Order: sequence, then structure tokens, then C-alpha cells
Amino acid sequence: MQQKHVSAHTICSYRDSFRLLLRFAHKRLGASPDRLTFEQVDAPLISEFLNEMEASRGISPATRNLRLTAIRSFFRFAAYEAPDHAAQIQRVLATPAKRFTRRLIHYLTRPEVEALVSAPDKRTWNGRRDHALLLLTVQTGLRLSEITGLSRQDIRWGTGAHLTIIGKGRKQRAIPLCKAVVVVLKAWLAEPRIDRGEVDVVFPSARGGRLSADAVQHLLSKHISRARKACPSLRAKRITFHCLRHTMAMDLLHAGFEQSVIALWLGHESIETTRIYLDADLALKEKILAKTTPIDSKPGKFRPSNQLLTFLNQL
Repeated sequence: MQQKHVSAHTICSYRDSFRLLLRFAHKRLGASPDRLTFEQVDAPLISEFLNEMEASRGISPATRNLRLTAIRSFFRFAAYEAPDHAAQIQRVLATPAKRFTRRLIHYLTRPEVEALVSAPDKRTWNGRRDHALLLLTVQTGLRLSEITGLSRQDIRWGTGAHLTIIGKGRKQRAIPLCKAVVVVLKAWLAEPRIDRGEVDVVFPSARGGRLSADAVQHLLSKHISRARKACPSLRAKRITFHCLRHTMAMDLLHAGFEQSVIALWLGHESIETTRIYLDADLALKEKILAKTTPIDSKPGKFRPSNQLLTFLNQL
């Protein structure tokens, strides 16, 4: 915590990984954590642990790889502290991550976004808070942890209004705010609080504290259910809070911005992470297809003639 300044989410993830590993080692080797030796935690045990997690707990390959990342972090540290175990450490570090099929991301179209943002009941305190939260998220693409941890000090008003965020990986970035969001955000922050609680929190709970991840997902699910009545296309989509972040990225992509700009906006560590949006952009692929010349045909899409349309309409 002092040297790497990792987030609380990373600490919790690593904590859970080692809890599971030590319980597995106790079950498999019969040794309690205080009697477990370093030599016993070898590559075969790590592989058995990861396989057991998949089989018994039904974790996804992505979660399996996350557990392996935590274990690798410990063994990279051990390489400096216990160089006499270098061979064992290298075998553990060589444990491969599991490959898996990466599915296309989900994002919302403009009508779907408008339906979702309009869903909260702005006659109530909770509704006005949720409306401001959803509108700000869609415009900025903030992560869940960033929106729940947002404080009044992070907002810069006046000309060039923007947010200053310290996000994942302790990277600081500035995100501009459009005029419509500034108006809604100012109106929300001017409202009296139900409970003083943490006065700096932009989007507090009814008790005045920070919203939990479960609370945000609950309010999102509630408003999605209402938005589906006005926009039926939402019924076919599985929407999470991160889906709103994808929506912002796709808006930037459709506006013609390059991958490097989108990566900077979202705070991605690598530009490679931004490629998932290129894969999901069907409109961009259709433009490419329209400019190509298929074999034995003319370039562009098929355009039915008026005579053909008339024939089909009369069937």
C-alpha cells in the first residue's frame, strides 16, 4: 500500500486470492498457513489450485487469470527475497494464463442512452441524484470506482469545466464537461443533503456515505427496467455499469477520434486495450465494405430498384 499505492480494489482482490490459495493448500497438504513452507507452494500446486477453482467454484478464465496475477506478484517479490529458490520461482512465473474467447462488448445507442437517462424520477431526491450520475457517466466514461469516489474538489468550474481524476493504476487525467452536464451537476450540488455524512461526496447514499458498487448496480437495474418500456431494444441487451463506459468510447470512435485519444480519455494503460471498440464497431466495418470491390460485382451495398420494391410490397 505504501510503495505501490494500489487501489483498495486491488488489495481486496489479492487478499481473496491468497485466502483461497491457503485454504486449498491446507486441504491438499494438511498444513495450516503458519506451518506451510515456501517449498511446498510450487508450480504443480498452483496449477492444481487454479483448476480446482474452475471446477468447484465455476470461475471464468478471466477470474482464473486474475488469481494467477496475484500469485505471480508474490513470486516476483520472492525472487528478490529468496534467490536461492530461483528455480521454483521461475517455474511458478512460467505458469501460463488461460486463453479464452473474447466476446464483443455491449454498448448503447443514442436513443437507448436518452431512454436510460430519462428514466429516473426527477421529482425525488434519489431520482435527481441518479439522473446526474447516469448523465455524467455517459458523458465522461468514468469507471464505477471513479464515479462513487468522486468528490467536489475533483470538479473544476468556469471556462473549460472538467474533472480531475486519479484512476486505475494511480494515473491522473482530466476530462472536460459539456455544458448540459455542467448545468445538471451544478443544480444537483446546490441541493440540500438528506444526511450530511461525507459532505465532499458528489453522489452520496441516502445516509450520506459513499455509494457501494452493489447500490449503483441496483439503481442502474431499476432504471433500465423502466427505460425498457420506452425503448424496447434495451430488452435484448445485458447492461452493466461498465457498459456506459463502453458507450462513451464508441461515441468517440464514431466521431472520428483515433485510438490514442480514446485511450487517453478513458485512462487505458495501453492503446491495445482500446482495440475492443474497433472490433465492436459494425458501422465502421460497413464503411470499409462499401469501399471494397467484391469479386464479380460492383462496389458498395446492394440497392433494390423501385420496381423490385413495388413487387415485394405487393406480395
